[in-house]
Amino acid sequence: MQDAQLESLAREAARVAPRHLRDLLSDENRYARWSHRAGPVLLDLSKQKLDEPALDALGAIAQACGWEARRDAMFAGAVLNASEQRPVLHTALRAIESRLPSPAPQAVRDEIDATLARMAALVDALERDAAGDYGIPAGITDIVNLGIGGSDLGPRLAVEALAASHTGRFRLHFLPNVDGHETAALMRRIDPKRTLVLLVSKSFTTQETLLNGRVLREWIANAYGGDDAAAAGHFVAVSANVAAAAKLGIPPERVLPMWDFVGGRYSVWSAVGLVLALAIGMPNFRAFLRGAALMDDHFRTASWRENLPLLAALVGVWNRNALGFPAHGVIPYHDGLAELPAFLQQLEMESLGKRVGADGAPVAQSTVPVVWGSVGTNAQHAFFQALHQGTDVVPLDLIGVVRPAHALKDNHDALLANLLAQGAAFALGKTFDAALAEATSGTDDERRALAAQRTFPGDRPSSTILLDALTPESLGALLALYEHKVLMQALLWDINAFDQWGVELGKTLAKAILPALVDGDVPAAFDASTRGLIQAIREKS
Repeated sequence: MQDAQLESLAREAARVAPRHLRDLLSDENRYARWSHRAGPVLLDLSKQKLDEPALDALGAIAQACGWEARRDAMFAGAVLNASEQRPVLHTALRAIESRLPSPAPQAVRDEIDATLARMAALVDALERDAAGDYGIPAGITDIVNLGIGGSDLGPRLAVEALAASHTGRFRLHFLPNVDGHETAALMRRIDPKRTLVLLVSKSFTTQETLLNGRVLREWIANAYGGDDAAAAGHFVAVSANVAAAAKLGIPPERVLPMWDFVGGRYSVWSAVGLVLALAIGMPNFRAFLRGAALMDDHFRTASWRENLPLLAALVGVWNRNALGFPAHGVIPYHDGLAELPAFLQQLEMESLGKRVGADGAPVAQSTVPVVWGSVGTNAQHAFFQALHQGTDVVPLDLIGVVRPAHALKDNHDALLANLLAQGAAFALGKTFDAALAEATSGTDDERRALAAQRTFPGDRPSSTILLDALTPESLGALLALYEHKVLMQALLWDINAFDQWGVELGKTLAKAILPALVDGDVPAAFDASTRGLIQAIREKS
């Protein structure tokens, strides 16, 4: 944003600051004006600490930044990832389910459609236990997804969230981390001869994925008396590097593509979602794409005042840059969405955690807040004390599901009651006078001391997101909402949301440190702390 735009937000924040959310919520029409729907997703912003003039100021900034042009450029395949000179076309992955014509290049759409057809054929063959034409043995019961970052977080979230839609044909497992404890535990639980491993890595050079792949390859080969060729039949790859997959004995018909125009954290809609398709079946996978396409269509057609992704982005910018809040909490009131905070940590913090723009100059304002959270109601008994009465304000997304996939009505009613109660408590709080009136015993000083401890300042903003039910369609729409929110915030902050140079330095250093841990030859170029820690580890190894 430009200095003048930041100054306009500062003026609006100074004007709004004296108004408590109790005052804003005294308007009986506020919910009607500040809640909006797109298909199965309801977004309620009525508990955010801003009013219509402040929203108008935010909208004017978005208009001046050309939000519609940036949106349309992404859908058409413009090069938005400037540092790597790549288009950004994750929306094309679900364009086949859109009601609107796709402006993405026809060649891209043809390749995506062909890949969907290949996925469908492979899933069908595995479901029927008839994948011999792919060189995959019969009797597969367990699927292990080897991938990290975007090759794990999105698929894992979707597989867990959509448990009610599982076909039950396979057991699904995820091994993202290089830590061998989970790998060893998994190998004790499943049968190597009935296991199919999905190696998901765009470059086929990801250390964690390839190391776990080698471990599982050896484990499966041992089950065949050391026959590595037999073990190779238990592997499918999702990668842009077909040649590297071939070196591991994975033939082209068992390699599904990844593309440079889709970033990892936006890739669950692609063949990276193969594990999801195996979990819920291809018809439900297409429904997942359809939900995302519904949000795409809404994003492309809704006016700015009713556009859920843009409004979510503007509120986030307001909380970060006008009100100065450095963190953002995500609290899903549904155990199936327990992985959503981790997914959004990558989507938002890897996309927006930048301090310079595309020209290399420092940005003019703070960028992404720290995104964190946990599932409700568990979170209420862990860290909500600090959120209600601590010294820092943390805006929240409170996410609920109206219709559960079970018949335990009392449980679900209690869950939703807690969600609504927390939103109200954060906004309204409890005044000192109200707390004092409740303190009926003790001296006046004791009553006042207790009342101070039982006072809730309130005025703590939150958004409420309600899904009609947790289905493939609604989950797809929810994730697409957050994706487009990121695009809009990147525009306002003038940063590239589609690269991630910040992950590279640590990987480079790890490659240099690994030999020192193994052979003890510690280069003097390492800093004194790192040298000391290497020595401490080797002494106890």
